[in-house]
Amino acid sequence: MSDAFAPGDRLDPAIGLLEFDSIVAGIVAGDAMAKASPVSSLYAGTVHPGRYLVLVGGDTAAVEVALEAGGTDTIVDSLFLADVHPAVVAAITTAAVAAPLEDDAVAIVETSSVATAIVAGDAGVKAADVSLPALRLADDLGGKAYCLFAGVVADVEAALERAIQASEHRGSLLRTAVIPRLHQDMRDNLGVELRFNHRLRRGDGGS
Repeated sequence: MSDAFAPGDRLDPAIGLLEFDSIVAGIVAGDAMAKASPVSSLYAGTVHPGRYLVLVGGDTAAVEVALEAGGTDTIVDSLFLADVHPAVVAAITTAAVAAPLEDDAVAIVETSSVATAIVAGDAGVKAADVSLPALRLADDLGGKAYCLFAGVVADVEAALERAIQASEHRGSLLRTAVIPRLHQDMRDNLGVELRFNHRLRRGDGGS
């Protein structure tokens, strides 16, 4: 398997994720997925609170086969993105948050599952001229996840509206907000490490 999740790379064209509430079920599923499909990359590991994620990337057909092989046992949430935006991959694989520019508005989407946050982030950056400074997934968040959009107010609001539309039916959208001008102290506090998970940053999904 190639190191398709290197920072800044685009997965061409698809990614899929299964989020399990059983570590045993997640490991079994990850093994089945790797055996069933020639995906480009497979990353698997634990996140809070005792959940297990399996994230795969590759061509559309391979990802679909892998997700089917993963089954449905103890799944909390799942996603399939046939044409993932490169900003989403960059946000997942970047260790630090890219702080918004001085005049940027920001929008925040908080979810109770990793998959829903990724779906929201992908929908938002495709809908408007915004950046995706943060996409934080489960670790040290009690299993929650969030994404952050930055740009001018109108674009941030458009991105948030599309993110809500794409994710609210999934049942794990918790809360959203728009801040027209983020205070400098909060900008400084955004520059922290993101934590799903160290394997993504080291490229351990490739062989």
